[in-house]
Amino acid sequence: MKKLLLLFVGLSLVACGGSKNAAKNERYTLESLQNKTYEQVLNMYSDANPEEGSGGMEEGEERPYTVLYPNTENEILITWKDESKTSIFDINYSEEGKWSSARGIKIGTTYDELTKINGKEVKFYGFGWDYSGAVDWNGGKLEDSNIRVFLNPEGEIADKFYGDRMIEATPEEIEALNLKVSTIMYRN
Repeated sequence: MKKLLLLFVGLSLVACGGSKNAAKNERYTLESLQNKTYEQVLNMYSDANPEEGSGGMEEGEERPYTVLYPNTENEILITWKDESKTSIFDINYSEEGKWSSARGIKIGTTYDELTKINGKEVKFYGFGWDYSGAVDWNGGKLEDSNIRVFLNPEGEIADKFYGDRMIEATPEEIEALNLKVSTIMYRN
């Protein structure tokens, strides 16, 4: 009876620890920031040592921004729709820290893992331009998500993989490129 009680207590502790870890991991998903104001973000991440600024973002548009955990592996960039920082425009992450998407996409996720999460083969744009390696969800599970990812090749890049166009590649060519997620963006 005593052994059974000890086993029950031990399993309960493990289960509670798993719940705490899951909650801790959910705290660091890009989606956990959606629909938050500046004040709410600071309350959620009081240890983030935020840096503030305003600058040219894509297409030269000026936006206020906040950098959480600057100069660390957990650095994340939040750009705001308005000067009062009441609405997030987008969130960008490109370090190998603790952030991920709610579906488990993180920096370093491979092309094959991404395809599995999407439930359908993903397509991608060429390299060497502003949106280098941008992923097209190709009608998969993530098609209507607000998550955008960019792939980076770790293998040798042939000339045919450069440029502002959708890439056509064989499975062998994709494998040789050794594609991994290099940037994750969440856009409202």
